[in-house]
Amino acid sequence: MPIHEEHLIRPENLKTHENLVIDGVDVSGHWSTFIESRVVTDYNEAIEEEISSLPGGEFIHRCWQCGSCTNSCTVNAVNPEFNPRYWIYLIRMGMESELLRDRDIIWQCVSCNKCTYACPRDVMPEGVMKATAHWLELKGHTPKSPSTVFDEVFAGQVIETGKIEEGRVLRHFLKRTGQPMIQPWLVEMVKRMVFGLPLKMLIHLGLANIFRPRTSQWARARSAINEYVAEKEDEHQTALGLDDLVELAKQEVTSKSTPAGE
Repeated sequence: MPIHEEHLIRPENLKTHENLVIDGVDVSGHWSTFIESRVVTDYNEAIEEEISSLPGGEFIHRCWQCGSCTNSCTVNAVNPEFNPRYWIYLIRMGMESELLRDRDIIWQCVSCNKCTYACPRDVMPEGVMKATAHWLELKGHTPKSPSTVFDEVFAGQVIETGKIEEGRVLRHFLKRTGQPMIQPWLVEMVKRMVFGLPLKMLIHLGLANIFRPRTSQWARARSAINEYVAEKEDEHQTALGLDDLVELAKQEVTSKSTPAGE
């Protein structure tokens, strides 16, 4: 289904003629605003398949472009350029270059799930937005978003110890995102904890930061989880064709490091 909304047309593609007469009718100025014709030659026919292979994107093929997702979107209410329906359209049309023009805002989805509740086709638009953001990162089009970094830190700690220690998660997240460890909101939260929590709980939190408690007999579970994660990462790499790119990069490095004549 074609996109007709004027606000979705790139400004550089709208042309207005100051003086134009067609069949004897003066259509100068506003009346002569036309959409510049163009030929799209950089289709990526695999983009829908690639995104549908990632968690959350499995049902993108169900979309019939009703617009319920964008109409209910929390972020769209603040920033009209955040348009899940339009991006799903671009993905299904294979218009990768157009999608990449919005790569800096796609990750801003707040996972409120209003779009998912409103969708009559069970496309799970929230999942599609997360899959698209993940696709952008895996393809190297965008750096890892703060939410991705937090997910990695959180999951890494759970896999390693079988427990969640909020203080360590927060410290590692701030460090990996280049943020200062001392922030006004964090200082205020610590003050309220010191004066509001029982002494026994404060001691427990302090010791957890030092000794890193672990779930008993966690080694086998950790091994199984790591094996599963590696398997899924391999699947995603293969689906996105990244295995071939890695292999080509290795071959290039090898050829450059091999002395001539050998």
